[in-house]
Order: sequence, then C-alpha cells, then structure tokens
Amino acid sequence: MGSEEIEWPANRVRDTFIKFFEDKQHVNWKSSPVVPHNDPTLLFANAGMNQYKPIFLGTADPNTQLSKLTRACNTQKCIRAGGKHNDLDDVRKDTYHHTFFEMLGNCSFGDYFKAEAISWAWKLLTKVYKLPEDRIYATYFGGDEKSGLDPDTEAKALWLKYLPKKRVLPFGCKCYVICFE
Repeated sequence: MGSEEIEWPANRVRDTFIKFFEDKQHVNWKSSPVVPHNDPTLLFANAGMNQYKPIFLGTADPNTQLSKLTRACNTQKCIRAGGKHNDLDDVRKDTYHHTFFEMLGNCSFGDYFKAEAISWAWKLLTKVYKLPEDRIYATYFGGDEKSGLDPDTEAKALWLKYLPKKRVLPFGCKCYVICFE
C-alpha cells in the first residue's frame, strides 16, 4: 500500500460504530473474554451475544447492570474453530471467513425491533460509512418448511424500502447476513 493513508482503518470503523449506537442510547458493553468465565457451554466466545446469555435465559442477577440493559452495543473478540459456527472449512476460500475476528453488534432487550434495527443499519452503512448503496445486499430468513417456520416477510418488506427486490435475498436457518458485492 506504500504511503497511502487508509481512510477507514479498523479503529475508526469500530469507534464510529460504537459512537453511532451510543447516540441512540445504547450502552457500550465491554467485550467478554475470548475464553468465557462461568460458562461451561463455550470453549471460546464465538459471537457478540455470548455475554448476554443470562438476559436471554432469565438468569441475570437483578442487582447487576446487565439485568437492567435495554440497549447495548459492543465489539466482541471471537474465535470460531468448531461447533455450530465452524468457519474452519471456509477459511482462506473467501475474504470473510476467519477463525479470529471482532464482531460489532447492537442489541435490544425488549426495547426496539426490526424497523429500528434495519433503518439504523442502513443509515450507518450508507450515510455514516458511505458505502455505495448499489453494492449492498441484504438477507432475510426465508423460512424452513421442514421445521414449520414461515419466512420473515416483515424484515423483507423493511429491506425493500431501501433496496431493489433482486438484492433482498432469502436464506434458510444457516445464513442470515448483510452482504456486499
């Protein structure tokens, strides 16, 4: 790259993400350790949601800040080397599967839902990061007939406010992400 300056180095991407969601009343929740403490179900943190498990399971101590969270954002250090989120088979085949990475995330715990999450994602990507709109694709849950799960037509309709139909794609239980061309 020589003497060229990187316009969006990792620190700027990370800091901009956190600031964007702090401005929307999210608490910047510290990354959990890569090797989780007090969670025998995980060898490594493999997702940004790991430290919120007590909220989802209803086991958060009511005397802690964790139990009072309604909105959170963070950057979580993750390792994926096996199990459900095993990326090992895809590492080095493309540019987005890694065994160690940081996951940026924003969470709502009963406070907001799809409409806000999707509109904020769109604003962050296109107005803040200034990514080209014509290169963004979004996915939604396309349903799973075998499991009796219907498609997420609400998320699809929300994405169609921002993207043409050909760039809003259904996926099954295995993949549900925003993609870039």
